[in-house]
Amino acid sequence: MLQILYAHVSTPEKSISLSENELQFSIQKTYDLYHLLLVLPIEMCDFAEKMIEIRKQKNFPTEEERNPNLRYISNRLITKLKNNIDLTAYVKKHKVNWSNSQELVKKIYKAMVESSVYKEYLAANEDDFAKDRRFFEDFFAEVLLNCEFVFNELEEQSIYWNDDLDFVVSMVIKTLKKFREDSSNNDHLSSMYKDEEDKDFTVDLFRKTLAKTEENRKTIESYTKNWDVERVATMDILIMELALTELTEFPSIPVKVTLNEYIELAKYYSTQRSGIFINGVLDRITKDFKEQGKIVKAGRGLLEG
Repeated sequence: MLQILYAHVSTPEKSISLSENELQFSIQKTYDLYHLLLVLPIEMCDFAEKMIEIRKQKNFPTEEERNPNLRYISNRLITKLKNNIDLTAYVKKHKVNWSNSQELVKKIYKAMVESSVYKEYLAANEDDFAKDRRFFEDFFAEVLLNCEFVFNELEEQSIYWNDDLDFVVSMVIKTLKKFREDSSNNDHLSSMYKDEEDKDFTVDLFRKTLAKTEENRKTIESYTKNWDVERVATMDILIMELALTELTEFPSIPVKVTLNEYIELAKYYSTQRSGIFINGVLDRITKDFKEQGKIVKAGRGLLEG
């Protein structure tokens, strides 16, 4: 949302409908990345099997090459992913695969086998589904996210993936935690939207933020009198505009949730001091708006914070 809003205000001639389409497309691309990462263990398994066969065919293979540790390619979670109906259907329909990124797969596989996570997994005494699943949770969190080349190469593949990896990995790990050894192949993956209300929220927030641009900017200016607003980072202004719109236009979202979310966005997308600056401004606005009745939340406890 923030990225598309920034692109929209940076291109005055761009229509709202075009930006809305881009917003939906960017969400779709993030969902593509989610599935791409879910098939990564399968892709690396195929690569591992090829490497095992190549090494066995050497003129003088070592003992380890003749009798390799097959724990990775026998991983039970990989089998679950291979047989998952939703995953198989999605990657086929949307052509999500690693076929044009074999060098990247090779580099990720190399990083994996050199990691302590992988070595501990091969040496572990436990041999059950929970251990197999836990290995991939650790792989995504501790290995993949520490591979700078993955961020760089994914960004080259899609401009919509440049900031998505951390978030998507967290969603992948949540999905993996749901898998059970006795579960069926119909295990549902995370949906693109939680429900229709969640889907509508993205467009509603975008439209309402644009509609309230002048009003929100006047509010921000009045609470930053000691600052030259023209010198405040554009991203900071947009973050506060989104926050103000969400605070005043979406009664079902708790105040504390909104404030925490946008302060975190500021830390990630803007300057180092932005989180502190935005926190201070939004805190003062929120207190005054509550007293003035401009923030009305539906449900007990939603106004606190």
